[in-house]
Amino acid sequence: MTAVEELVAEGDEERPARRLSRRWDLGIAVVTFAIALLVLRQVFFPFSAGSQYYLIVFLGLTLPLVFLVYRPALKRRTGADDPHPVDWLLAALSLATGLYPVVTGFNGFLDRQGSLSTMDVIAGAVLLVLILEATRRTTGLVLPAVCLLFLAHAYYGGFLPPGWLIAHSGIDFDQIVNALYNDASGFYGTPLDVAATYIVLFTIYGAMLDVSGAGKFFVDISFASFKNSPTAPGRTTALSGFLLGTVSGSGTATTVSLGAVTWPILRKAGYPKENAGGLLAASGIGAILSPPTLGAAAFIIAEYLRVPYLDVLLWACLPTVLYYLGIVLAVEADARRFGAKAVEVDTPSPWRLLLTGGYHFASLGIIVLFLALGIPAFSAVVYATGLAALFALAQRVLSKQDGWSRSWALDMFTALSTGVRSALPVIAVCAAAGVITSTITKTGLGQELSSGLVSAARFLTGNPTLVLLLTVLFAAIAVSILGLAVPVTASFIIAWVVLGPALAELGVSDPARAMFLFYYAVLSEVTPPTALASVAAAAITGGSVMRTMWQTWKYTLPAFLVPIAFVLTEHGTALLLQRSWVEVLWVFGVSVLGVAALAISTGGWLFGPARWPERTLCVLAALLLLYLQPWTITAGLVVFAAAVVLHVVTRKREPVGTT
Repeated sequence: MTAVEELVAEGDEERPARRLSRRWDLGIAVVTFAIALLVLRQVFFPFSAGSQYYLIVFLGLTLPLVFLVYRPALKRRTGADDPHPVDWLLAALSLATGLYPVVTGFNGFLDRQGSLSTMDVIAGAVLLVLILEATRRTTGLVLPAVCLLFLAHAYYGGFLPPGWLIAHSGIDFDQIVNALYNDASGFYGTPLDVAATYIVLFTIYGAMLDVSGAGKFFVDISFASFKNSPTAPGRTTALSGFLLGTVSGSGTATTVSLGAVTWPILRKAGYPKENAGGLLAASGIGAILSPPTLGAAAFIIAEYLRVPYLDVLLWACLPTVLYYLGIVLAVEADARRFGAKAVEVDTPSPWRLLLTGGYHFASLGIIVLFLALGIPAFSAVVYATGLAALFALAQRVLSKQDGWSRSWALDMFTALSTGVRSALPVIAVCAAAGVITSTITKTGLGQELSSGLVSAARFLTGNPTLVLLLTVLFAAIAVSILGLAVPVTASFIIAWVVLGPALAELGVSDPARAMFLFYYAVLSEVTPPTALASVAAAAITGGSVMRTMWQTWKYTLPAFLVPIAFVLTEHGTALLLQRSWVEVLWVFGVSVLGVAALAISTGGWLFGPARWPERTLCVLAALLLLYLQPWTITAGLVVFAAAVVLHVVTRKREPVGTT
């Protein structure tokens, strides 16, 4: 029985309060379904008034739902979890202020740009407060606090002494509201545009695949691919994470889905709780790195750089392979180090599964094919969603399932409504991100901070190579720290406007700096002490949260070094397919050796248990290999060979089990 079938099922014997809550959930589903239809309409029949008109309508309809869906944790004594009168009030204010520009006359509202009326300013100010509250409810206090800091700088920056790094000419309150409410760089800027098109459509697509059984198929095919091997449970987890990631685009959600299925298998195989949790989190976080969906920030990259989304997918291919290669090598080391056991899983052969369920890959292929043909990503994903829906219908018809038409219709309803509901936190974040980008643009803060970052690096050294290295390291640390507090999408947007210009000033290409910042924004989700995917994994396995975080960090270490290779040398851009194929092949081969060296170091295993001398040499070899210059590659190969020789010569003297 689907979620919607449960909502409408007759004869509910539960208490009235619970029944009321279910009816309310059904009401939310109906509204989100209607919004999904609006989004689909915009793809094929866009509003003649322009994209800003659509974004105003979209935010005006979705923001109220945030207050009705994301409510305070405390429930009323009756046990119901329905909206409180305060939630209804905030939702009503969101609807009124969100739709105010179109209800009062859209053209007239645009004509008042730069000289808003008193009522315009009041409506914009109220909407600002509501967006910050919606962001607080969905992501916590940090991002709204960051927005308030940027707003304070926009207003008070004019009072700072001239010559200070962050001083500017000053912006009054009316101008701030105008920039946010009646300007393309504010609430209705690129982040919300991406959320209202790409992100919502891809979440609908993911929900459609889920109700059609694709998620179960991906896990089943992963289990069937690796049987009767001690390393099979770990490999299965990594492969399942990749396949589910192509649909999910959410690291924590994929981690939870993986854990529910694979943790019992990992436990039987003998994996310690923390190691299993680290593997789950690392495999799950790869969802944000895995084509064709990637994460929300990837769509923003395409919009910022004005390139087809297919280009971003291609840039992500080799780094994704290297990411999962690092995990697989770590799995191999772990399985041997703690003597993992083979676990028998009763699944059909992979060929039989492909024969009966291989069609689930077709919609993924449609996205890539259509993108290659030049069809926009938001159109391609709609066609893929339609194909997945048709496959789900055919499956029910061919299986002669009773009530197949009603079941299929309910699943379609579920997919459309769930897709919009799942996107609500991202919508709130993207609207709040508009506050940050707008104030940075108006005050010139981004350029000032970028110049300060480069100046600091030049103060420490006059060598251009070292200046670039220091700037890259400063940027990596800054994005990692920023990502501890705010979601990936917001982290990337802030990093792009603040740190991106610094990298550009030092000659880093647009694709390289965009993907560098993207990967570090994503990897902040596995960085202690606030790694959400690791927290979710630890909750599933029952392991220590902090030890699980460190295990996750260990598995994902190659992913922290590979993005740096993008920006340090020209050869590094070959990993983004920005060079000739000959160069791409040799750079990829060298990077594979670098990732393998890191896996040996962190996993403590080569042909047998690796001691600290070999592991230390492997770290040095990896750093040299990933710098991707001829002399460092040569040195790295020599050091790596020395580590292997040392290991072969001494490994028989090392007691089994030593790490």
